[in-house]
Amino acid sequence: MTVLLLPTVLLLAYANGANDNLKPTATLFGAGTLGFGGSRRLATAAQIAGSAVSLVLATRLTEAFRGQGLVADSVVADPSFLFAVGLGAAATVLLATRLGLPISTTHALVGGLSGAAIAHLPWAEIHFGVLGTRYFLPLASSPLVTAALAGVGAVALRRVRTSRRDDDCLCIGEPTRALTGGTAALTASPMVFTCASDTRDAGGVLTLDHLTDGLHLASASALGFARGLNDTPKIFALLSVAPLAGLGPRAALASVAAAMALGGWWHSREVARTLALELTEIERGNGTVANLVSSAVVIGASAMGLPVSTTHVSTGSLLGIGWESGRLRPARIRQVLAAWLFTLPMAAALAFAVTWAAR
Repeated sequence: MTVLLLPTVLLLAYANGANDNLKPTATLFGAGTLGFGGSRRLATAAQIAGSAVSLVLATRLTEAFRGQGLVADSVVADPSFLFAVGLGAAATVLLATRLGLPISTTHALVGGLSGAAIAHLPWAEIHFGVLGTRYFLPLASSPLVTAALAGVGAVALRRVRTSRRDDDCLCIGEPTRALTGGTAALTASPMVFTCASDTRDAGGVLTLDHLTDGLHLASASALGFARGLNDTPKIFALLSVAPLAGLGPRAALASVAAAMALGGWWHSREVARTLALELTEIERGNGTVANLVSSAVVIGASAMGLPVSTTHVSTGSLLGIGWESGRLRPARIRQVLAAWLFTLPMAAALAFAVTWAAR
């Protein structure tokens, strides 16, 4: 089981990347700021950066997802328990990815922990109260919080836009060449104050679109960093308990981060399309609001050791801005919410079945 644990955890990391890596840049893809290729490159780079510092900044998440407190420490250290958790979660996330449904790896891990615990121990020896306080409460509340914050932020943005004067955008005129007495001379055209939110280079070098795109890219990078910071230690936790010959913590974490990046690079298109194009219409401004809200919540939760789901947080923000704009697409949203409901019990059932088969 110790030998099987490493490839199982890397499979889970790969599945996580395939389902999650493009979520931070989905608003860029949906708003047309970047194509799929550019969104994928930015998301991968940001995730790797977040993964690199997670060993220092998110150690409390690693402790939370070892299963300590839920079951006895002797069970947590059993490689067969960790193997069942990892395989049950990985299979659940891979199936959702194949269907283009953005689900929570965090939910899948909690389901795997629950199913493996039930298979290993009598009911009375499992501390189900820990599931409620440590896992369920932050997981259930975080998408509601981000939906509300993103909705409020989108309302504020709309009010700012409607109150903006036509001369609020600054375009700097380009130098022009003029002839003076037969001698060529350069004269600078005057500064032009005009709103050019839909024109990038209409006689100038600075427009509102440039500023908005820059902030949108920065917010997506922050969310991608937060995703790497939040998800890597949860998956790494399965390797941090069982001793693996010749594989120290840094090498194990680097392996998890690399598998996440590869999954996002090769198999993230379907989930990216769902988030970017099928839940609501996304614009530069409200996409930036959604990313800023999501990254703030995820980074804060990671530092406090709260197991929030980047999927639920970022999707909640998208629903918040979609509610504000009135452009939600209910049919696809219902499919996503149904997948969320089935994630935990499916992962629990699979982890239980893996434990039974292994025995």
